[in-house]
Amino acid sequence: MLNTKAAEASIIKGNNYRISILTDRLIRFEYSKKNIFVDEETAAVTNRKFPKAKFDVLDSEDKLVIVTDYLRVIYDKKEFTGEGLRINVSGNYGTTSSVWHYGDKNESLKGTTRTLDAIDGATELGEGIVSRQMWSVVDDSNSMLITKDGFELRKDPEAIDLYFFGYGLDFLTALKDFYTLSGELPLLPRFTLGNWWSRYYKYTQKSYLELMDRFDSEDIPFTVAVIDMDWHITDVEGRFGTGWTGYTWNKELFPSPKDFLSELHTRGYKVLLNVHPADGIRAYEDCYKDIGEFMGVDIKKEEPVLFDIADDKFREGYFKHVHHPLEKQGVDYWWIDWQQGENSGHKGLDPLWLLNYFHYKDSERRDEGRGLILSRYAGVGSHKYPIGFSGDTIITWDSLDFQPYFTATASNIGYAWWSHDIGGHMNGIRDDEMFVRWVQFGVFSPIMRLHSTCNEFSGKEPWKYNQIAERITKKYLRLRHRLIPYLYTMNKRANVDKLPLILPLYYYEPENDKVYNYKNEYYFGNDLIVCPVTKKLDRESGLAKTKIWLPEGEWFDIFSGVRYSGNRELEIYRDLEDIAVFARAGSILPLDANISTNDIKSPLELDLNIFTGKSGEFILAEDEKEYKTYVESDWAYTKYELIDENDKQIFKIHPVLGNKNATREKRKYNLHFYGTGRESELNILSDKGSVKPLCTEYDENKNVLIIKLPEISTTSTLEVEVKDLGYSLHKSIQNKVFDILNKAQIEYDLKTKVMEVIRKYNSKNAGEVTGEIYSVCENEFVRGAIIELLSAK
Repeated sequence: MLNTKAAEASIIKGNNYRISILTDRLIRFEYSKKNIFVDEETAAVTNRKFPKAKFDVLDSEDKLVIVTDYLRVIYDKKEFTGEGLRINVSGNYGTTSSVWHYGDKNESLKGTTRTLDAIDGATELGEGIVSRQMWSVVDDSNSMLITKDGFELRKDPEAIDLYFFGYGLDFLTALKDFYTLSGELPLLPRFTLGNWWSRYYKYTQKSYLELMDRFDSEDIPFTVAVIDMDWHITDVEGRFGTGWTGYTWNKELFPSPKDFLSELHTRGYKVLLNVHPADGIRAYEDCYKDIGEFMGVDIKKEEPVLFDIADDKFREGYFKHVHHPLEKQGVDYWWIDWQQGENSGHKGLDPLWLLNYFHYKDSERRDEGRGLILSRYAGVGSHKYPIGFSGDTIITWDSLDFQPYFTATASNIGYAWWSHDIGGHMNGIRDDEMFVRWVQFGVFSPIMRLHSTCNEFSGKEPWKYNQIAERITKKYLRLRHRLIPYLYTMNKRANVDKLPLILPLYYYEPENDKVYNYKNEYYFGNDLIVCPVTKKLDRESGLAKTKIWLPEGEWFDIFSGVRYSGNRELEIYRDLEDIAVFARAGSILPLDANISTNDIKSPLELDLNIFTGKSGEFILAEDEKEYKTYVESDWAYTKYELIDENDKQIFKIHPVLGNKNATREKRKYNLHFYGTGRESELNILSDKGSVKPLCTEYDENKNVLIIKLPEISTTSTLEVEVKDLGYSLHKSIQNKVFDILNKAQIEYDLKTKVMEVIRKYNSKNAGEVTGEIYSVCENEFVRGAIIELLSAK
């Protein structure tokens, strides 16, 4: 058994009850008529050994009162009831308070759900651990116990086992304590953060490799090759059942599996194969004899080996004789496509949870590499076994519109690495615009995996769409690959700092009623906010409207370079080319400068996007050996620092700290200073002396100064001083308005009238010009896009 008992000093025990004060805001309540209490690890809970919390106890014959700085527990020491057990929660913001009575309905800000299979649009979500009612409850009563070699059921199935989260509106601390309780987010392998190719389609060995070669020839980088069920034999005799389950390569399609997998590895891909394990192992399988003999079935009668993941012996044979031989051929990981519900044949045991748990643990057994599966969500604690497969969604705008909210909200139950069928899975209609928008969202989601059903018309290859859609999706797929240095740093942050890549806005402004309305907007790592477009364009203007909230501070749109003041609601307008991704002033976004390869190693050349106007920093995290758990000595850290001094910006690249083998000896940098002028004065110094840039460029439309530096040692210090002489905001706005008008399908004379008004614009007469735009321009999208720009800084 894995003992995770709370410290004795934190436990209060009486007849039939036990209460563990884990923190001053997290309390465990157990009730068992058999006086059987659980100290072992469960499916949902990994650790209860928190540092001792400060609390006081008033214990009388018929009343127990426990008081912390935030909670007052009042309990009559009898069976748990709404009248006999209550908690007063004091808020951490002002004098707000709340009361929980045992049995009260949990009304959290939601968590996630098992699957989006066949969902068209929204669906009901389970509960999370953060709530505007200031408390939430996780019921662990039915969770199985984890043992050293497997699992076992609870000895008192009627016992109550609850975890009370009374964190008020301190959502960040609640989430971090949840990870301490339930288990950390594992570190993902670096390759998972690139693009994944997947399709339910009858490829041949030749056609699949040709497709990968075409991606390469068109500079579309992918790091993961997922092969759906047609890798194995699917056309089986009726006496064996269906062909959904299979473990034998279809040699007509893949005549040399080992060579095929080797070729994919040579091209830089990791390989996942799809499995539907429900039908067990039948007599036509290559592995049947070995596992049949191991399980003792009658091989001569072709008796099937029935699937039973809860059975220790079956599980041993399932991995040893079925999966491991395929892994020896070159299969890297498995996509567990379980669609058969929650009945394992054993009360309280969900076969999906068991599959996820044991497959993930088995994937960790190897000397090299981190654990990984692709599978559906199986309840609280599932975040420990990434990656999530959200299921077979319907291809509609409603499905797309639900996914940003769905993805961000999953963080409320710690589930950080959802992977969607980007572009939608099945049914629906072809809509090139919708596909582009889905890809744009996918690039700024945890895992970027293209996928579709077996319909021959539904492939997600960019060249299958019109030329505009093709060009934009290629651009975004390249961007995803360039984001890997940033995403991998956020991967480390998720594991060590207990902060998921994606968080809803309300985590940082919990008292602000407005932010709860912006469900599709989310933080993407340290300093980025993403606002996906999930509605169709207005055909006249070629623009889509999205209503957003910008938090306090100044923010740059990373694609347009436009700077906005925050602490306000805003209507933004975007054409098909881009969605809105905002970077906070003072933030630094590292991007791999190389897009022509599947290589995911530490980049030789980085584009550093520096958003001026405030001091800030970014610490790039890289590791050498990808240990299964965080080993500090394996990591290298490079600090990039921006110092804002009003009339000048000082940017520093600090020497690498930590494991120097985890990064390059030398690296080239291209510095992109957002919000600076063309005529900026430069002074560049390293610890070796003065440095001359290879070249400088200026993007007038985005107001970005680009400084390309020669290769420098990563152990050196470099300092770039940019004396900012200002930029022409008015000219930039005029250029952008001209572009909006030029593309709009409206009268030429109207375009001229609007442009004449814009040429009068300066910061002093913004209100007057805005009024004229309202009077001249009738199209609300064109008008709104122009007014958005007039509010820029």
